[in-house]
Amino acid sequence: MGKKRIVKKGGDDQSGSGKTSRTLKRKLDVGRLFVQATYNNTKIALADESGNVVTWSSSGSLGFAGAKKGTPFAAAKVGELVGERAMQMGVKEVSVVVTGVGAGRESAIRAFSGKGIALSTIKDVTPVPHNGPRPPRARRV
Repeated sequence: MGKKRIVKKGGDDQSGSGKTSRTLKRKLDVGRLFVQATYNNTKIALADESGNVVTWSSSGSLGFAGAKKGTPFAAAKVGELVGERAMQMGVKEVSVVVTGVGAGRESAIRAFSGKGIALSTIKDVTPVPHNGPRPPRARRV
């Protein structure tokens, strides 16, 4: 009725190397914070100066579902979480790069800076079309 479970006895298993110990290993002084705020979600990634992502989170990964993922409240919760992880790594100053037009743009940055980390610059790199798509045809009635 199924396989028997075999329990190994020995001290060579390496449990305990979880996500928290991985984030604590890295020490940063200066970093870059990438905020992507869409209508449906808000993602925040903390990277080092060369652009390698150290930690990230999104409102969907925190358990918000559906239309609640795009709210400023969910973005603030994500900002607080990434700010807490950044404090554990010893980050003192970040430059922020914002992409997107979602509702959580500003609240995510405010929640992150509320953890006591200085913001050196805030740069908006949202793509803006020069001409846009072709307009819809004229309606015939």
